[in-house]
Amino acid sequence: MKRKKIVRFVVLPLLVIIAGVAFYIYKEYNRTHKDTSKIKPDYEVTANSLLTEFGSNETASNKKYWDKVLRVEGPVKEVLQDDKGFYSIVLGDTASLSSVRCSVDSSHSAEAGSLQKGTIIAVKGICSGYNADELLGSDVILVRSVVDQKK
Repeated sequence: MKRKKIVRFVVLPLLVIIAGVAFYIYKEYNRTHKDTSKIKPDYEVTANSLLTEFGSNETASNKKYWDKVLRVEGPVKEVLQDDKGFYSIVLGDTASLSSVRCSVDSSHSAEAGSLQKGTIIAVKGICSGYNADELLGSDVILVRSVVDQKK
């Protein structure tokens, strides 16, 4: 009788807990991000207006845009490729040092590689911050970005 109580009140709940933890670990390990191209943007802005908004009130802009999906439209200043083959698109006015820097999602890098300087495009990405620098120009940072084909 004592052995049945031990099994019932100790071993069985312990097995249920272990199974729950194992399921949680499995789900988190196999979790993937949603494709940014299929997510509806929270805000649609131009590169210049976004930079102006962050420049005038960084705190309010961070509260508004942080971790939100943005669709930013503007001229391409540069298309950068690092040594690992990852692309970044720089949007903004060529006369200004400030820009919107978009780190391109690796599954959409072919779209970024074919872009030309000066063309006006729209990029969808998740806002991850603002780097304010008066000497080198300020940057709004977008991650997991994709070139948005919808006009």
